[in-house]
Amino acid sequence: MSMIPTIVVTPSAAAEAYTRNSGAGAPGGAAGSFGTVMTQALDQAIETGHAADDQAMKAISGGGNLTEVVTALSHAEMTLQTATAIRDRVVQAYQDIMKMPI
Repeated sequence: MSMIPTIVVTPSAAAEAYTRNSGAGAPGGAAGSFGTVMTQALDQAIETGHAADDQAMKAISGGGNLTEVVTALSHAEMTLQTATAIRDRVVQAYQDIMKMPI
């Protein structure tokens, strides 16, 4: 059975990562780092979906382990829910900023 990597982000770990990246040196380095992190997270989410598709195709063709298929599909579902929650938070933050008086 393959191990599914999980990432747990605690507030202290996020603050620590921010502190490490905020001293990147060049102006705009933190913004580039944020973009890189978001790109990597999106790539991992897409990769998780492809892995779930591969496991489902193996099951359809009769060669997959049912436990691995269910695990891959639940991990893909959780990844999609997380990505949706993050998107909703970003949209809400944007709307809150737009409502601020100048």
